[in-house]
Amino acid sequence: MNSILNAAAGGPLALGGELSIHRLGFGAMRITGPGVWGHPPDISLAVRLLRRAVHLGVNFIDTADAYGPEVSENLLARALYPYPADLVIATKGGLVRPGPGEWVRDGRPVHLRGACEASLKRLRRERIDLYQLHALDPAVPLEESVGELGRLRAEGKVRHIGVSNVTLEELRRCERVVPVVAVQNRFNIRDRHGDDVLEHCAARGTAFLPWAPLGSGRHAGGGEVPAALAHLAERRGISAAQAAIAWLLQRASVVVPIPGTASMGHLEENIAAAGIVLTAEELRSIG
Repeated sequence: MNSILNAAAGGPLALGGELSIHRLGFGAMRITGPGVWGHPPDISLAVRLLRRAVHLGVNFIDTADAYGPEVSENLLARALYPYPADLVIATKGGLVRPGPGEWVRDGRPVHLRGACEASLKRLRRERIDLYQLHALDPAVPLEESVGELGRLRAEGKVRHIGVSNVTLEELRRCERVVPVVAVQNRFNIRDRHGDDVLEHCAARGTAFLPWAPLGSGRHAGGGEVPAALAHLAERRGISAAQAAIAWLLQRASVVVPIPGTASMGHLEENIAAAGIVLTAEELRSIG
C-alpha cells in the first residue's frame, strides 16, 4: 500500500470550475451524538479529529444544519475558525429534526433562506462555499426550492449550489433553474442504483459526492463485505474500507468520497486510501 497519508494523494477537482479541492473529503455527520442527535460523547475528541483531518490534507468538509441539529456546524467553527485559506466547507438545508432519528423535509423558500442565514452565523462565514438542498420536498415544486438557492447566490450568501438525493430527471430539472456544481447521492460498492446520475455528472464535470461511501458500516466484517472486495483487500494488505474508497476514487474523476467517522484511527485509515491505486484487473474483479 502507498504509505502517503495525505488527502491530496486522491488528486484535485475544481469545484464549479474554479474552487480547488482534494478528492478525498470528510463528512461531518458522525461528530454528533448517537442518532445524529446532540453533542458527541467527547467534544474535545471531535475538535481534535477535525483539526487532524485538515492537518492530513483534507480541504473539503461536508456538513448540514440537520446534523445535531446545528451541532456539527458549531463544532466545525469551534475547531477550525479562523479557517485555512484553502478550506472549502459545504453545508445543506432542507431537512428539520423534530427529535432523534426523525428527518422531515422542508423545501419552502422561506425555510431555506432562514436555514442558510443561520448556517452562515454558526460557521462564522460571510459566504457559504457550497450550499446544498438536502432533499427535495414533495410538497414544494423543486423549482421553487432551488430557485431560492439561486437568489441566495445572487445576493452573495452562497458561492456554489448543490443538490442531494435526486434522480437524473430531478437533477436535470434543477439544472434548468440554477448552475448545479455538485450532487450528493447515496452511492457505494453495494448500492449503485444511481449510476446514471454519476455518469451525467462525469460528462458535465459536476462533482459527485457519494454519501454512505462505505455503505452501512465500514464494509469491515460479517456478510456486509462483498466477497470480491474482501479478497482484494486481503491480497493488498489493506482494509475493506480502504479498498472501497479507492474504488470510488477511480470510478470517475468527479467523485469526491466524504467518509465520516468519530474515530481518529478510522480517519487516518480513510485518508490513507487516497494513495491506493487499484489495477485494471483489480477494478474488474470488483465489477
